[in-house]
Amino acid sequence: AARIIQNMDTTADPCKDFYQYACGGWLNRHVIPETSSRYSIFDILRDELEIILKGVLETSDQGDREALQKAKILYKSCMNESLIERRGSLPLLEALTMVGDWPVASADWNKTKEPNWSMEEKLSIMNSRFNKRVLIDMFVWNDDRDSSRHIIYIDQPSLGMPSRDYYFNGGNYQRVREAYLQFMITVAKMIREDKNMSKDDSFVQEEMAKVMELETEIAN
Repeated sequence: AARIIQNMDTTADPCKDFYQYACGGWLNRHVIPETSSRYSIFDILRDELEIILKGVLETSDQGDREALQKAKILYKSCMNESLIERRGSLPLLEALTMVGDWPVASADWNKTKEPNWSMEEKLSIMNSRFNKRVLIDMFVWNDDRDSSRHIIYIDQPSLGMPSRDYYFNGGNYQRVREAYLQFMITVAKMIREDKNMSKDDSFVQEEMAKVMELETEIAN
């Protein structure tokens, strides 16, 4: 209640400018940070919580429960920037190997990998190991017809870009779409370079154009 009162401007007449009356105190005391497109009480609470979590994760892990130990290990691994730099793209290359490699960054993928490649197997690995739903989203949730039990749901997954509009509309959507395709091309080139593969820009562009075409069909 005190926080709400603090965010009000009781000097304003609510009958003339209710927004100023209800939010004037907040507007007078806060400026949207340059790093944000919005700023609300939830953003402040999130920032305060992150400071608290940082302190918790940086304490010694002696006697902690297993879940908290795992959280601290994950935090330390993310903060170990020197090791991250030394490893470079190795973790990504290992992940690609798990899911059957990437045709655009593999030599003769159609001959060496495709014969033993199984979509069902790779989709399950993407889901179980990386929590990534591709083509099909599958999850367990409460049964809408019987809340006392859980059932398996099958649904469409999220798209590569935020919404369907990004694949078809013009203006800013088109600029994002072009940048999205260029990002895929850049990543593919980097991975080919890290795998000491020959430079073939036209092949990379053709392959990524096919990916974009597939995503567009899915969005449609």
